[in-house]
Amino acid sequence: MKHIERPSADDYFMEIASVVAKRSTCLRNKVGALFVKHKRILSTGYNGAPAGLPHCDVLGCAREGMASGTHHELCRAVHAEQNAIIQAALHGISIEGATLYCTHQPCILCAKMMINARIRRVVYRQSYPDGTALEFLEQAGIEVQRMKEKIL
Repeated sequence: MKHIERPSADDYFMEIASVVAKRSTCLRNKVGALFVKHKRILSTGYNGAPAGLPHCDVLGCAREGMASGTHHELCRAVHAEQNAIIQAALHGISIEGATLYCTHQPCILCAKMMINARIRRVVYRQSYPDGTALEFLEQAGIEVQRMKEKIL
């Protein structure tokens, strides 16, 4: 019998997060996120303008020329992690104890939300210039893992 190679659960869910990111309307970073519990996807999200409002590809980026990780308050986009949390809440799905798979490291704003939502684990691929977010997650006892990029 031939052995079938399967991706690990982390690789599988991170690949799905990468597909979710393709829906992003952000001009700077295309980010995808999903919450998973017991190997089941609970909710997904990508970064973009709030529902019904014009996207950045129409209006332009309000943070043009600003350093990544700064001036979050000027950004039109709702972060991918925030949208995944909102989708879970809208549909009455608890994400307590879940794992977040995200194409990018969460920022401090998203980290604080996940701490209060009692997320168990965060898996991300691309770093983000916000060390405080990682410190907060560590202080809260949330396991954090950065995955390496796959070379195809």
